[in-house]
Amino acid sequence: MAEKIKKVGILTSGGDGPGMNAAIRSVVRYAIHYGLEVVGITRGYQGLLDEDIVPMDHRSVSNIINRGGTILKTARSKEFGTDEGKFKAAEILHKHSIDALIVIGGDGSYQGASRLYEKWGIPTVGLPGTIDNDLNGTDQTIGCSTAINTALDAIDKIRDTAQSMERIFVVEVMGNKSGYIAMEVALGAGAEDVIIPERQFNYAAMHQEIIAGNKRGKISYIIVVAEGAATAPIVAENITRYTNLETRFVVLGHVQRGGIPSGQDRILSTRLGAAAVDLILNGYFGKAVGVLQDEINVIDLKDATRRVHTDMDRRYELLKILT
Repeated sequence: MAEKIKKVGILTSGGDGPGMNAAIRSVVRYAIHYGLEVVGITRGYQGLLDEDIVPMDHRSVSNIINRGGTILKTARSKEFGTDEGKFKAAEILHKHSIDALIVIGGDGSYQGASRLYEKWGIPTVGLPGTIDNDLNGTDQTIGCSTAINTALDAIDKIRDTAQSMERIFVVEVMGNKSGYIAMEVALGAGAEDVIIPERQFNYAAMHQEIIAGNKRGKISYIIVVAEGAATAPIVAENITRYTNLETRFVVLGHVQRGGIPSGQDRILSTRLGAAAVDLILNGYFGKAVGVLQDEINVIDLKDATRRVHTDMDRRYELLKILT
């Protein structure tokens, strides 16, 4: 064990996702098992700046492995985004004798943790907590599996109505800069098309395809849209305008962030929480943990930020072949 590390802080930052509670539980109990003191920092980096710090013990994380959201709450902080804010955060960590900080979050959270380590020497470790699955160094991020399953469950129900009413449905899912959820959901739901930020979309071709399909007797369509690529109401309006076929839209929104975490997310979070503590125990800081081919992987925080999936064209081709 690194001699100077006696007290560890943990926070969740940015957007929440199912599985974060499982990660908190793993960190707290694993750290306590190895003799570390643990404190929880509520409401992310903003809570750190506000000194909202609470002691955590074995019972603090009882019965949370199956709960969505995060018991530590989360928030975004404009103040922490400045160098002055990060310096203040470092001073507060020193004031409370917090020797290391574990951060569960996405790209922005990783950048903040990396900066704390690189510039102010705060020992930090990151866990990939984002439903978008858009971080380097890991095949999966905490919350992604559940978000996909939540969207699939909704689309399965929408498909029933689409067929019964002979309608086209445009379903908007989360994904501002990443179309990973949209593409996975489209493939899993057997959707007819998907619109994502990573590739240009031919709307005219889609309209013509819908018209031709309707003439052949195809009575329903599901079009999945990533929020960062287009807005469902406008896509639906244009489909009606150009095809003269009745179209409805559904925006799933934040429903994808909540709910009971899937088994995959619970297990991933549990493994990564323990791996993060292992890094601290062995004196490895400024790192992020993930899984590659089902093995724990460690990468520098500064290199673990946003990942762009490069196989979207191939996945789209598969979607259209199977339509």
